[in-house]
Amino acid sequence: MDLNNEKRMNNFSNRFFFISRYLLFFFFLYVMGVSCTVSYKFNGASIDYSKIKSISISDFPNMAELVYPPLSQEFSEALRDIYTRQTQLKVLQQGGDLHLEGEIVDYQLTPMSISADTYAAETKLTISIKVRYTNSKNPSDDFERTYSAFQTFDSSKMLTDVEEELVKEIITEIIENIYNDTVAKW
Repeated sequence: MDLNNEKRMNNFSNRFFFISRYLLFFFFLYVMGVSCTVSYKFNGASIDYSKIKSISISDFPNMAELVYPPLSQEFSEALRDIYTRQTQLKVLQQGGDLHLEGEIVDYQLTPMSISADTYAAETKLTISIKVRYTNSKNPSDDFERTYSAFQTFDSSKMLTDVEEELVKEIITEIIENIYNDTVAKW
C-alpha cells in the first residue's frame, strides 16, 4: 500500500511540476507580449518641446466675395482645436513661439458636369485660405501659402441644404494640410 501511495504522490508531483512550468512559461510570454508592444501615431508632430512651447493662432477673417457667415469662426476654432488635441503646445491668441494668421480669400461655387438638358448636374464648392506661418525659433520654416479644397454636390439640391456638411469636410482637409506643413513635417 505504501508503494502505491508513493507512486501516486510522485505522479502527482510530476504533473504539478509539469503544469506549473508551462503556466510559468505562458505567463512569461504574456508579460513579454503586453510590455513589448509597438505603437505608431501618425498624428504626432515633430516638435522640439524643449524649444517650442506655444502656438498663437489669430482669427481668420472672411475676405471672400461670397460669404458663409460662420466660416471664419468655425475655421479658426477648428485650427486651434487640432493643435490642442494633437500637440503639447499651449494655444494662445498672440505671442506664441509659432504663429498662424491669414484670411479666407475665396468661397466659390462652380457648375461642373453638364447634364443632357444643358444644366449643371453637379456644383463644386471651393474654399481657399491664405496662411502665414511664422516660427520664431527657426525662421527658415516660415512660409505664406494658399490652401484650397473643394467638395461637389448634386445641383438638384439647394446649397443651404448641404452647405454646413460640405464646409466641415473642406475645413477638415485644409486644416490637416496646414497641420502637416507646420508641425508634422510629412
